[in-house]
Amino acid sequence: MSENVNVAGGGSAVGGEGVEGSAGEGAGVALPEVRRMWHLLEPLHAVLYYAPEAFEEAAALGYGVEERWPSYFPYRAAPLGAAGSERVTSAFFSFSPRMVAEHIEPAWKTASPEAVLAARDRAIDRAYRAIFGDRVNSPELTEAAALARRAAESANTAGRPLVAANAELPWPEPAHLQLWRAATLLREHRGDGHLAALLIADLDPVESLVSFAAIGAASVERFESRGWSQEEWTAARARLTARGLVTADAHGDGKGGGGSATQAGRSLRRQVERHTDQLAAEPWQFLGPADTARLADLLGEFWVAVIGSGLLPSETTLGIGKV
Repeated sequence: MSENVNVAGGGSAVGGEGVEGSAGEGAGVALPEVRRMWHLLEPLHAVLYYAPEAFEEAAALGYGVEERWPSYFPYRAAPLGAAGSERVTSAFFSFSPRMVAEHIEPAWKTASPEAVLAARDRAIDRAYRAIFGDRVNSPELTEAAALARRAAESANTAGRPLVAANAELPWPEPAHLQLWRAATLLREHRGDGHLAALLIADLDPVESLVSFAAIGAASVERFESRGWSQEEWTAARARLTARGLVTADAHGDGKGGGGSATQAGRSLRRQVERHTDQLAAEPWQFLGPADTARLADLLGEFWVAVIGSGLLPSETTLGIGKV
């Protein structure tokens, strides 16, 4: 996760390809604040995929833990039930279907979705206690959890399969688990909307990654974790070049140093991110400017604790701090 996120006061956390203005400014929560809330909440959610406690719980169920993917896929997909690889590929969007099938086809033979859901709650309970220490029972965390839950429960789940599946789950009792659940609902709400924005922009899964790498959101090597072959990456780059969105790859290898975004390509990605912010704004408009700002202030110390734990990679495919 980027360390460029501004957690103080009401300033924008946006860098690089920032938000250009905002719809309804003065009438509610501005779009830069919508994006800032994502920047603050995403690391709290992502702990599940990197914490040693999460790997231990996954190993106890029988999943491999040599790398994060054997546990990532069942942990994230479990709210969908025993979904097959086609449904998970559709919902996750940016992963190669081969990679999804590799991890999902054996997932529910190893453990049931219900067992995985219980394991992820145990994992977050243990991980948050390790990261936050005594602050896990603080009034500030309790207040943050209540505000985040209010925002999360207001989210419209229509046409958003991952947030809808998570919304059906019963809320856990401890405040720190409610905070994680709310962060998860809000990030999946945003993520489902982001996929709609990509489809409107006529970007398929691999094109979405190539175009994002082309604006410098993360290195090409980081995007390789999504499982696409070099041939698929090269073909996607060629399609984007034909549309005038990416320059020709000077090295000719599809993943070389050439092929940066054109002005049109950067403009399209700005439109995608702005549209994503607009589609993610509803929970924050419901919460209102004052409570959204209060939640941002409360989250600051917990964001810092997660980043300071060293669990999360410094660079991700999400482009936080760069878009």
